[in-house]
Amino acid sequence: MPNILDAILGSLSTRLAARILLTFVFWSAGVAALFAFPERVAEMAHFGLQPAPLYAATTTVWLLLGSAMIILNRAAWLGAASLIVFTALTIPIAHAFWTMPQPERTAHFHVVMEHVSLVGALLAAAILCHDRKDR
Repeated sequence: MPNILDAILGSLSTRLAARILLTFVFWSAGVAALFAFPERVAEMAHFGLQPAPLYAATTTVWLLLGSAMIILNRAAWLGAASLIVFTALTIPIAHAFWTMPQPERTAHFHVVMEHVSLVGALLAAAILCHDRKDR
């Protein structure tokens, strides 16, 4: 069994799939924004980010570029760091649960906890990509 496990976990295909899946939430949001840019602009305006078109464009590029860096394992540590910053910034901007009434407060609290876990996963990915260069 250890040989099978080593083969699966050591496989470049498995490692690539892991990077694609880890970044799915980011690159899929970036792709969606490309096809629904006016909605992305409206979202930025809703959260008080002005000029909304600039924020929409910047976040779209940020999500796609950070994801690509991790998926391709090219400066993955930088891609992970950028997505960590993005994820952390969404907490006070879009998920400030401490300012919300119930039941919205609890729902956003759980989203924040998921964001914290995602930050940990991105940090782990940066460490693993740095330790092993998959090309």
